[in-house]
Amino acid sequence: MFSATVGPGQPGPRLNAAFYAAPVSEFLAASDAEAYAPLAAPKGYTLAPEQLSAWHLQLPVLRAALAGLEKGTQLFSEEKSCVPFSPWIHLEFDIPRLGRRVDAVLVLPECVIPIEFKVGAKKFERLDIEQAWDYGLDLKNFHAPSHAAPIFPILCATEAGDSDRRWKPPHADGVRPPFCCSGESLGRGIRLAIEATEKGTQLFSSDGSLTPMESQEKSCVPFSWGTGAYSPTPTIIEAARSLYARHTVHDITRSDAGAVNLAATSECIERIITDAKARGRKAIVFVTGVPGAGKTLVGLNVATRHGRETDTAHAVFLSGNGPLVAVLREALARDEYDRIRLTDSAIRKGTCRNKVQAFIQNVHHFRSDTLRSPAAPADHVVVFDEAQRAWDARQLASFMKRKKGIPGFTQTEPDILLSALDRHADWAVVVCLVGGGQEINTGEAGISAWLESLRSVFPAWDVFISPHLTDSEYAATGALARLTESRAKTEAKTVPATIFTSDVSTPLDPTKMVAGSFFAPGTLSTNPSLHLATSMRSFRAEHVSHFVKALLDGEAESCRELFSAFREQYPIVLTRSMRAARRWIRQQRRGTERAGLVASSSAQRLKPHAIDIRVDIDPVHWFLSPAKDTRSSLYLEDAATEFQVQGLELDWTIVTWDADLRWSGDDWSYHSFRGAKWTDVKKPERRQYLKNAYRVLLTRARQGMVIFVPPGAKRDKTRSPGFYEGVYDYLTELGIAEV
Repeated sequence: MFSATVGPGQPGPRLNAAFYAAPVSEFLAASDAEAYAPLAAPKGYTLAPEQLSAWHLQLPVLRAALAGLEKGTQLFSEEKSCVPFSPWIHLEFDIPRLGRRVDAVLVLPECVIPIEFKVGAKKFERLDIEQAWDYGLDLKNFHAPSHAAPIFPILCATEAGDSDRRWKPPHADGVRPPFCCSGESLGRGIRLAIEATEKGTQLFSSDGSLTPMESQEKSCVPFSWGTGAYSPTPTIIEAARSLYARHTVHDITRSDAGAVNLAATSECIERIITDAKARGRKAIVFVTGVPGAGKTLVGLNVATRHGRETDTAHAVFLSGNGPLVAVLREALARDEYDRIRLTDSAIRKGTCRNKVQAFIQNVHHFRSDTLRSPAAPADHVVVFDEAQRAWDARQLASFMKRKKGIPGFTQTEPDILLSALDRHADWAVVVCLVGGGQEINTGEAGISAWLESLRSVFPAWDVFISPHLTDSEYAATGALARLTESRAKTEAKTVPATIFTSDVSTPLDPTKMVAGSFFAPGTLSTNPSLHLATSMRSFRAEHVSHFVKALLDGEAESCRELFSAFREQYPIVLTRSMRAARRWIRQQRRGTERAGLVASSSAQRLKPHAIDIRVDIDPVHWFLSPAKDTRSSLYLEDAATEFQVQGLELDWTIVTWDADLRWSGDDWSYHSFRGAKWTDVKKPERRQYLKNAYRVLLTRARQGMVIFVPPGAKRDKTRSPGFYEGVYDYLTELGIAEV
């Protein structure tokens, strides 16, 4: 029997992730007290009394169901058992991405059966069914030993009067819709699942051994299933919740090359912070990455590691993305409220919201505070998400004159933010998370404004950059060259590579890191650990962001090659009908997966399809509210624009394509709707903003999307079919099929 769990933040091989795990035969032979003891043992946090009480009632129900199967099927016959292929039961199996534990998981060689109990429940609630769905999907997508196994999730409402009579057909990935049953019919649900996988064939040979051919047909090994790699790719909302609840980046991310890069980036930043603090230096770090690679996750990880008020390296997470700030704040506040309420019924949501607001702040509010007070901020570490969106001097001057009554303002936003941290007498670190090709607002300075500020105003700051900051999409080549030239004149030396060791499992040793790490003030260093090259948003296909880039760059051949490689794992389809688009999305979405309708902020002629981008959605409700709420993205009624979804994500999207961006056969044409007609967009920066808007929209989905290209209307000059045919033909030529 195993009853240990992996410690928080420990990468590498896992102990069994369940509180209790044992062969079914051993579980049935054990007394209730023996099975209950590991469940009630201390786990580093307090189990609610209701949970402990529920297990006293659940264990007999589970025992009865499995005992009946043991007597009636060859699979559970003791004399036919074959280690390691004998069935195992896992109780309270941990799923860190969801922040939950599955009540029970029955693991057989041919299938995995997660079971969610609702003790005393007399009916099957929608939220409970979605919870069972989520457990099945999470195991299928992120738990390595479950990838190839059919998944049969069960929802057991112990006092329900009705039960499902049969299992519904599986989806393409082998996950069945949840089987709803009472406590009495739990055994029948398990038996039907076994029969569905056996298909009438015998599991063992006459002597009880597995033949070589039969061994190859087994989907998983029950004996080692619970210790298998769990490699989640959480949404940014899920990641923020887990990190805020004191998990680490290791707990909630994948364990492949992409996540190793993620961990290496996090540890590289930690080393810079530790060294800056020990040496009394000021440093700025530029982290680059492809869309969905986890830049925001890295920033949240740094901020939560130093978010406690008692931490002398107190950190704050800043973003100029208003919707992102609002959604993350509310999600964290709700989660904190639910967690504290288990032990403190007097807790108020307002208290939780106030606590979260100090951790995640709008950068413009932080800027205003630093202008009001000449004192250094309380934070020594500031993480600036989407740093390329910082305002340039013109935008900030306009704002200060209109809103603050201060004319003649000449500073950029990077000037102000760096000057605030420069007030610290000892040390400070700024972490800039940089997205390439994602400037979508007028007045966004791009990353060059930060580099110019470091060159002309803050030459003593140490600068750590990603080698990809020279890539064209970051538009920083000129500013970086000028900074490099100015630093070379001061003969600043580079930082030894030892500070950036890739062995992230090695504990940080400040005494070893400090020695020789920094030399003259104004060090400029490049390190590959500061670039995140693998998209983790589209966990089914890592190269979606490359596909989107090729699509927008007009590289059709490259597009076709990329799409053919992932189209089975990450479906992209095309339609001319919004009804068909909504139907396709509803067929794909399962459990609590999020889906939504997105459109360019310039998409002014979608109103005939009941899509009006002038409707100002509430991002909090759009991203967090349930399907029955008309303000929810799941209602598939209100469209969110690039401004409202940048930095966030959905599982499935309907991407609507209006006549603002048209394909002319070999290049894009750019248009803006003014008055009663479309006009050409002439300014290069405005064209880039429009293309970037579609880049944002096309990279929001984690699992797949349907692209809606309107058919147009011959009688409407603002919706001429010719406006849309080029895009439709182009997407079709790339291999995207119509539904």
